[in-house]
Amino acid sequence: MNKIIFLSLMIFALIAVPIANAQLGAPAYQKSTHLIIDELNNIEAKHVIGFSNDPVMINLFEGAIPESITVTNEDGKELEFAIVGMGDYGSVTIFSADKNTIIKYNLKDMFWYSDNLLTLNVGYPKTFGILFSEKIDQIFLNDQIIQLGDKKGISINNGGYVNVDYYSEMPKIIQEVQWKEDKFNVEIITDSKIDEFNFDQESKSISFQVNEKNKFVTINMEEKLLGGPYVILLNDEQIKYSKYSIKENHISLSMKPESPGQITIIGTTVIPEFSMFIPLIMGFVIILTVPLMRKVSLH
Repeated sequence: MNKIIFLSLMIFALIAVPIANAQLGAPAYQKSTHLIIDELNNIEAKHVIGFSNDPVMINLFEGAIPESITVTNEDGKELEFAIVGMGDYGSVTIFSADKNTIIKYNLKDMFWYSDNLLTLNVGYPKTFGILFSEKIDQIFLNDQIIQLGDKKGISINNGGYVNVDYYSEMPKIIQEVQWKEDKFNVEIITDSKIDEFNFDQESKSISFQVNEKNKFVTINMEEKLLGGPYVILLNDEQIKYSKYSIKENHISLSMKPESPGQITIIGTTVIPEFSMFIPLIMGFVIILTVPLMRKVSLH
């Protein structure tokens, strides 16, 4: 009897597994796929797929809430659909549609919170976009700074997993410095406490103390004040950074110091007004900038 029961369970498993993993319909043609983050950091997913007379299937984002799923055509008419394999991952099958189909659903809370910084790790197998609320002007994508400007989102071309960080409220520190007769504002954006800010006219360098590790530190300033290329040091050791152009003649330099200490930003374009040791350093140092991934674009 035990052998019969065991054999029956094996047969049931062989039958049940293919059914559970079955896909109802061919992969849909997705015209657009977006995650939309509102001011309260709620996330809505939206897929627009082309019409088809045959059943088609799309994969959902991880964390989809089943009861929030709606499927309509572009005129707002509700369509019949089936949900397959929900859990952390799932898919939706649309049986037929003579117009473009719009699928919407909410995601569970996907953010990690660290003080004022929100972190989202998300992925999808196809190109997708992430749209932010209007109050978000700056994000970090895989630790690289992106200034959104009048663009309110990014596109992850060909899909994949990304790590997105942004501040719920931008923590800004404004330092005014004077170079000859001109005054400049240097904007520091960070959750870390900043002390001992100093601009050295002779060496064309900016330095300050950071009191916490693994906190993003972003400097926004005019290139007229301090031109690049740059060397950035943490406690006299070179660290990597990313550079981003905000607008004409304005740049952002972003770093994530792995320990507390003194940050020194050294500019190199106005060589005659530098002290002699800086060109010597630059002859032996490779600037460790990290370029933005080519697969990411603003939209």
